[in-house]
Amino acid sequence: MHFEYTEEHLAVRDAARDFAQTELLPEVIERDTEARFPYEQIKKMGELGFMGMMVDPKYNGGGMDTISYVLAMEEISKIDASASVSMSVNNSLVCWGLEKYGTEAQKEKYLKPLATGEIIGAFCLSEPEAGSDATSQKTTAELNGDYYILNGTKNWITNGNTASVYLVIAQTDVEKGHKGISAFIVEKGWDGFVIGKKEDKLGIRGSDTHSLMFTDVKVPVENRIGEEGFGFTFAMETLNGGRIGIAAQALGIASGAYELALAYSKERKAFGKTISQHQAIQFKLADMATQIEAARLLVLKSAWLKDSGQDYAHASAMAKLYASEVAMNVTVEAVQVHGGYGYVKEYHVERLMRDAKITQIYEGTSEIQKIVISRGILK
Repeated sequence: MHFEYTEEHLAVRDAARDFAQTELLPEVIERDTEARFPYEQIKKMGELGFMGMMVDPKYNGGGMDTISYVLAMEEISKIDASASVSMSVNNSLVCWGLEKYGTEAQKEKYLKPLATGEIIGAFCLSEPEAGSDATSQKTTAELNGDYYILNGTKNWITNGNTASVYLVIAQTDVEKGHKGISAFIVEKGWDGFVIGKKEDKLGIRGSDTHSLMFTDVKVPVENRIGEEGFGFTFAMETLNGGRIGIAAQALGIASGAYELALAYSKERKAFGKTISQHQAIQFKLADMATQIEAARLLVLKSAWLKDSGQDYAHASAMAKLYASEVAMNVTVEAVQVHGGYGYVKEYHVERLMRDAKITQIYEGTSEIQKIVISRGILK
């Protein structure tokens, strides 16, 4: 067993940390308050290679491993989870899905600009009546000559308005149930494709979350990913890797809150000494540090399994489940350590607490992760 990072891993981590501190930290509170998407910061992340980290260099990607991606995700998420979720979706769901299952023509046209961050992508699975039950797709795609006619609504879509490319899951044969679901590449601006209003959210407020409406949108046959009926498998396989990204995001939110609480505890005085000298605070810090380390090991193990070509579905579900719970626990305690100051925006921890909650919900709720885990252990 080896627990050392390579020099490349450390370089990636340090680059992400430097970027987060110098480019994301300024105005992060203002962006959260105004629910403003970090356009310039995301553009710079693309220029630095953070939007297509694991993509093969022949498609303009960084050719890095999943561990590098996890380390970068943690550092970005410590400061701005709204930026990191865009990074996660573009890397884990859109780029990975296209590289793994797309045609060469699709990769040339879409993957190359996605990998550089020239454009960003969105993954469209959830619907008003199909959240955790992803088999209940109401969006349909009916073959009509050289095109599919796409109709339906998707909601809770990250990068909903800023994306240029959308991977849309739709029913092509209702009678076959989940075996009749297919996946398509849809471009922004096509006739009949309407983007709904931005959601006003509790956390990750800088991320643009929208509903998408499709009315008789003509999707060329060559924009189908894989064969008809492959869409549900495509979505589930893609989400297995996506959960590693969200687990890393949760880990980053937790570690960011912990670092703030640790630093504050050494500055704030109560009863004649810094609060870090009070056992009550020491025990909180000990619990936070231990939970974060356990979550980090689960996240890194799932990344290592993926890089090793082994089955990582079970491990990524465990990592996502536990890291998201740690994110909630640690951020709540970080607010508590800060006392009244933790309840105001200036000290950042209240924002991290709000951001943490979504990690228990998107890309598979904690309850769905438990289903995946229990199925794995009962096989």
